Amino acid sequence: MKNSLPILTLVSFVLWSCDDSKKTEKNAPSKVQTPALNFEVLGYYPHEPKLFTQGLEIQQGSIYESTGAPQNLPFTETQIGVLDTLTGLLDTKVNLGKSVFGEGISFLDDKVYQLTYKSQICNVYDKNTFQKIDEFTFPNQEGWGLTNNGTHLIMSDGTYKLTFIDPLDFSKVKEMTVKEGGYGAEALNELEYVAGFIYANVWQKNEILKIDAITGNVVAKADLTPIAQEVYRTNPNIDAMNGIAYDSEKDEFLIAGKLWPKIYRVRFN
Repeated sequence: MKNSLPILTLVSFVLWSCDDSKKTEKNAPSKVQTPALNFEVLGYYPHEPKLFTQGLEIQQGSIYESTGAPQNLPFTETQIGVLDTLTGLLDTKVNLGKSVFGEGISFLDDKVYQLTYKSQICNVYDKNTFQKIDEFTFPNQEGWGLTNNGTHLIMSDGTYKLTFIDPLDFSKVKEMTVKEGGYGAEALNELEYVAGFIYANVWQKNEILKIDAITGNVVAKADLTPIAQEVYRTNPNIDAMNGIAYDSEKDEFLIAGKLWPKIYRVRFN
């Protein structure tokens, strides 16, 4: 009888532990299957494979590209230019050489905004002349992708958060957490805002997330592996998929990558 109390206590503890683990599992967010964002390839434009693509933007029928300048690739430079869709060459409007590492761009009103990677500076240019007219800083963040919703700039920094910025005084309006199935969607990169949704490249993945711009929830995901595999067959040393732009006149998206020889035209269904 001396052992009966410890045994009962041990049994009670085990039962309580099992019950508590069930509560923990029940309260934890479940990983929900993200609906597939299906697509069809409509064609492609040639692209200069020496361009380290960081962002794409379409303005008045022209395709603007921003590029970066990794130190281990001596032929790369930080540029903004207009893509020649017949040759794939870039008509350069801004060239910062290797002085900084350029990232995403966005056109808003009469200005062009250009992020830098680790310099924590966003350059601001006149849209017509591409003369630099201003700059602002974003301390304690890296610059990755950039887009806008017509009112605010929207910036990614490689995490699961998007930052909304007032373009008038460059103040931070809010941060939005992007979640997929209840979990933070990490490594958000190049961005494109279309009709209430933000489309985002995921760094080092062949995925594009479709994000509700109000809630931050991922509502669909495109797996573009077939496109990436086609590109890698031509050159296994090229870099990750990056760059997305929406052509409202043709109702299609442009999908690019760092050092890719093509920019693909796709339509999401």
